[in-house]
Amino acid sequence: MQGMHYYDNRPHPHINIPPGARPPVNPTSPESYAPYAFEDLPPGFVPNYWGMQNGSSSSLLSVHSPRYHPQQEFSDPPSRPHSRSRSVFEPPAEYQAFPSEGSLYRTTSHRVTHSPIPSIHRNSKSDAYIGSPNSYVPDIPSGRGSPASSYHEEIPTNDVSVVTEPEPEPTSIEDLDPEEALVRFQATNLPDRDEEWYKMVPKEAREALGDREVQRQSVLFEVFKSERDYVHDMELIEAVFVDPLRNASPPVIEPHRLQGFLSEVFWNLRDILVHHRRMLGALFARQRDQHPLVQSVADIILDTSLLWRDEYESYIKHYPLAEARHRAELKRSQPYRDFIQKCSQDPRIRKRDLITFLSRPVTRLPRLSLVLEHIHKLTDADHPDLETLPLLLIILSDFIKSTQPGILAAESKVKFWDLGESLVYQKGEIIDMDFYDEARTLVYSGPLSRRQRSETDWHGWNDYFVALLDNFLLLTREEKRSNGTCRRHVSSRPLPLEYLRLGAFDGASENRKVGAEDGGILQSLRFKAKPLFPFTVYHAASKAGRRYTLFASSEAVRQKWKDALDNALAVYRARQEANQWFVLKTLDDGCFRSPGSQPAYSSGARFSGKVTNAVPFSSSGKNYIAVACSAGVFVAVRGDAKFTRVLQFSNPSTMLALQDFNKFVVLHEACLYSYSLDLMARVIRHPSSLKSFEASMEKIAGQEGSVLLARSGRVGNRILLIYVVKKLLQVTVHTMEAIHPGNNMAPSRHSSAAQSFRPFGGPFYIPKDAHDVTPLVKTIAVSTEKGIIIIDPTNIQKSVVTIVPDLSNAADSPLMADLKTRCDNARPLGLVRCDADELLVIYDTMGCYITKHGTPSRACGYIRWEVKVTSFAHRGENVLLFSTEFIEVRNVKNGGRIVQVIEGKDIRLLHAGPAGSNGDTILFSQAGKKDDKDGLSDDITEMIETRALARSPSTATTRSATSAGDNLWDEWDM
Repeated sequence: MQGMHYYDNRPHPHINIPPGARPPVNPTSPESYAPYAFEDLPPGFVPNYWGMQNGSSSSLLSVHSPRYHPQQEFSDPPSRPHSRSRSVFEPPAEYQAFPSEGSLYRTTSHRVTHSPIPSIHRNSKSDAYIGSPNSYVPDIPSGRGSPASSYHEEIPTNDVSVVTEPEPEPTSIEDLDPEEALVRFQATNLPDRDEEWYKMVPKEAREALGDREVQRQSVLFEVFKSERDYVHDMELIEAVFVDPLRNASPPVIEPHRLQGFLSEVFWNLRDILVHHRRMLGALFARQRDQHPLVQSVADIILDTSLLWRDEYESYIKHYPLAEARHRAELKRSQPYRDFIQKCSQDPRIRKRDLITFLSRPVTRLPRLSLVLEHIHKLTDADHPDLETLPLLLIILSDFIKSTQPGILAAESKVKFWDLGESLVYQKGEIIDMDFYDEARTLVYSGPLSRRQRSETDWHGWNDYFVALLDNFLLLTREEKRSNGTCRRHVSSRPLPLEYLRLGAFDGASENRKVGAEDGGILQSLRFKAKPLFPFTVYHAASKAGRRYTLFASSEAVRQKWKDALDNALAVYRARQEANQWFVLKTLDDGCFRSPGSQPAYSSGARFSGKVTNAVPFSSSGKNYIAVACSAGVFVAVRGDAKFTRVLQFSNPSTMLALQDFNKFVVLHEACLYSYSLDLMARVIRHPSSLKSFEASMEKIAGQEGSVLLARSGRVGNRILLIYVVKKLLQVTVHTMEAIHPGNNMAPSRHSSAAQSFRPFGGPFYIPKDAHDVTPLVKTIAVSTEKGIIIIDPTNIQKSVVTIVPDLSNAADSPLMADLKTRCDNARPLGLVRCDADELLVIYDTMGCYITKHGTPSRACGYIRWEVKVTSFAHRGENVLLFSTEFIEVRNVKNGGRIVQVIEGKDIRLLHAGPAGSNGDTILFSQAGKKDDKDGLSDDITEMIETRALARSPSTATTRSATSAGDNLWDEWDM
């Protein structure tokens, strides 16, 4: 384009003016414009772009396109009309399709008389602009000859130049003035067949521009058209769906759910519409200013694209959730289905459903990017858009790519919700998989096969739908229903990722016989072999009992499952390590040894045996720990590896420290003894005080009968020592109240136990052997073979014997009968209080909830532990279940949800008593890390409860050992 000059960095093409043509209206303009190189113009021809006759004095296509600034406001209308050769558009704060009256001007040569607008009306578009308070009504200059006559019955005018008699109505777009055709296009008053650029431009102009420029202008026109239709569809959502749904009488959706539903389904569509209304106003102004030869729209789109990013990102990532909420409401609500059916009959939406409208913002930017790419290919090498368009395309491309992970995550969330709604569990069992946590996702899912041979089916192939969540692995059997829904029956208990272990993934394929597809009579005889590829997963606490060999349809599918399982386990373990409810601190690993795997030991090896008990206590401002093993009872300062033996007792079954009463209680060989804590601490500093410590011994029980167990706890405002004595076939529960000692620190060896303890109430006889006692708030619970007996120690003689859970009505309730069967086959360990009205009964294999009256609650539901429990401890809202290899930490309020699992070897609970200043400490022992010539070490570990970070309620369960660093794990999504 030789000799072209620029204004505001934009090209301004001019038509070659043939010899003898009349000059423009403003020949004194300081700017000189070089001619635009049209092809094969006939001599003396002036293109009739605006209905002008050859030789008209109007300015010819002198187009300026100032840079679009979306933050500017409309300026006041000028006092006189501007020539079309000048762009006076300044975009508004709110969208207007056209400037207000007086801002749309024609050249001086334009005709002042126009025929009335023909009655070309399409309900699918223009109806959206009338009658709705929020609908878009273009500001069209009133007066005869303008489209405003379509909207106003009477338009007074004092313009004497206006012809009162209307001209004949045009029958086609060729009969319309080009400017009037443009006005009708922007007002959506042209038939679809005429909404093309080449139909709105005279043939002579198209021939003069050349094929490449004609293509470019046609694509630019598509930008205007698609943006207009997009804004129209966005406004239809409000007019056809939102407003009628909000104002429906009677309500389609319950009032208390309506606002949440509208927010969930339509999200931030209004915010997106604001940006596109503004951009459409700028595009239409540019089109009116430069039609038919629009130079560029890239600057307008670029400026707006920098503003809408957050709104689009939020909507696109949320879209799958909005669609799922809409579909779910369709399934559950007949009034909503009727409402949507009624909306579909509205002619404005042209038989499109709501999903189509909701997906418009999702597809808008990719489609816009494709159109801009086409414009870029048709742009000349010296056009300034060659700098703007690539930048705009990069911005759109990067944004579209950045939203893909969010879309995938939302789609995964929708699939996850669909899975959760379709699950069917076995009756009675309480399984809390934390489905409503915002962090829950569906990692991977798909059909797999499993081979389970039986007497009637030797091949035993069964089809499963397997779902890998971010916290569980589910095996389900699908049931397709006639109404199109799918129910998935949980065929095996959900496998927590804490216990999930991966087996072999490289097994040879096996053939499955598949019947003939024609379904004929000989189908059982005619089959084909389908290869299936096995892999194995199993439960870490039940390697043989819960081992699953699943078959994938191909090697690629098997590898996808392996990758998904590896990634899910890695992410889960990382999150668990960063979000522990209890952290472990090793107190000693090496002082206590037992024979290990070494074939020979050093000559100086001395095995102390495994640790059986431990108890922390304090004396003179120092913290100590007493440890019991087969070699005796040893004491050391906490953190010090040097232990001193204070008692010769071998493997005492119970050790208690009553810190407030300076008493150390030991149960050894069916006898219960008491010692001074302070004197025991002095043994470490002064070995000579060992005799004084031994002299402080008081024998509490054991003279008559064998003491089976002893526990201490606070009942009311008293510290009680509770022990169980067995005499022949009689088992008796005794309670003693601890009393403060006198000044005598070393009573006689034969002194009475009454100096430190006194009876509290009378003895209570129980029919069977007792194996544990749990102090409650005002009562005590004695665990027996047939249940848990509740005793009021303050009035044992008159208290009513209560056995929990109370299953006396099992004959009338199938659910209670099933619970009774399970309770009879389990061993009760104790009670945990959940709140003022509910308790959890702990068995070795399960747990069940009861009311404060002892009857089962939660519909007689029960929780099955993943391990067989040997002992338990209760801290806050959590119960810790100890087995030989695992410690399960479960939330007692939320259906026994697993919150943490600690894995070890040869785990033994040493101390979890609530009494004393160290009552919150939990100590356990496990096989240590040292296995050498001195033997296998015992690791004495303390469990320290962490504190919740002070964060938002949605993340209130996040744990940390410190209270600092609220956003510590935000970067890692932990």
